Amino acid sequence: MKYLTEFRNGEIAQRMAREIAAAATRPWKIMEVCGGQTHSIIKNGIDQMLPAGIEMIHGPGCPVCVTPLELIDKALAIAAQPGVIFCSFGDMLRVPGTEQDLFQVKGTGGDVRVVYSPLDAVELAANNPDREVVFFGVGFETTAPANAMSVHLAKRRGLKNFSVLVSHVLVPPAIEAILQSPGNRVQGFLLAGHVCSVMGYWEYPPIAEKYGVPLVVTGFEPLDLLDGIRRTVIQLEAGRHEVENAYSRVVTFEGNRAAQKLLSEVFEVSDRAWRGIGVIPKSGWKLSEAYREFDAEERFEISGIHTEESALCRAGDVLRGAIKPAECAAFGKECTPRHPLGATMVSSEGACAAYFNYGRFLSAEELASAGSALTGAAHE
Repeated sequence: MKYLTEFRNGEIAQRMAREIAAAATRPWKIMEVCGGQTHSIIKNGIDQMLPAGIEMIHGPGCPVCVTPLELIDKALAIAAQPGVIFCSFGDMLRVPGTEQDLFQVKGTGGDVRVVYSPLDAVELAANNPDREVVFFGVGFETTAPANAMSVHLAKRRGLKNFSVLVSHVLVPPAIEAILQSPGNRVQGFLLAGHVCSVMGYWEYPPIAEKYGVPLVVTGFEPLDLLDGIRRTVIQLEAGRHEVENAYSRVVTFEGNRAAQKLLSEVFEVSDRAWRGIGVIPKSGWKLSEAYREFDAEERFEISGIHTEESALCRAGDVLRGAIKPAECAAFGKECTPRHPLGATMVSSEGACAAYFNYGRFLSAEELASAGSALTGAAHE
């Protein structure tokens, strides 16, 4: 049965690829915002199924990847302090700081623990009243409600030894920053379905109208992504710029109002630095005044840390969509998943890691040629 299902999905995928090829009369450049979507596109060869001229640009939608190096170093400084239990999701432990990562801090005696929910960190604080428990709160709008709930719960329970190192970023301002950047090549966007499941997509129609770009809410399965690409191409060809929901089984226009209410209580919008992009105004969250006592940056007085990126690593250019990973001279040489120079290689959702793990060592021109050959074969 599984084989029959995969065969049927393969047929549908080929049909969608043919529909995209039939609709496209000129080159178009489309950005998928989410790193999970990038991973699915590369793993399943979706970009190679597309007709020549339809280029997928990999956006900055991996939360690990866009966390600034400076904040990683702040996390390392906190985790190394005696009396601290530093909690994080597992994907942050191997992200390199200037000199080491959280695994290495753990190896030298730091109490670094992997948790599966920020609420686990709250329980650790309750069970260890003589220790400072810090949770590394990283992510887009998707993970923010659970992180907000942890702070809300800690305050309600009167826990004075719990704090959060906040690195939350917001998608709409990032899209605007990309569209406003010099040399921008993006003409349409695939929006991340899990972000929109929390926030809805009511924030996006003004962006579509202002910049004249189509925005399509899309899932993560191959057929979801192909459908999103198809809808985007059809809009571009027709000269339309609307917000479409191609993930209606999960996403509504309003989103999760209860989650949004909690977020507005615990967080307030702030300027936020994005790795490889720089500071984007009003593109992140910080703890609101009512919850500022749980801010780990203020509690541990670590604001004086400043860092510089590796001169070899071009992760910033990858995150902006200026180059493909294989166009970085360090890709696959000095920079590999075992010895990453930048977060786009260490994160499982990073574009560089996806290209490396699935053998994508070709240049952009070679990839385009490969895509043309595959498209031609599909039409024969």
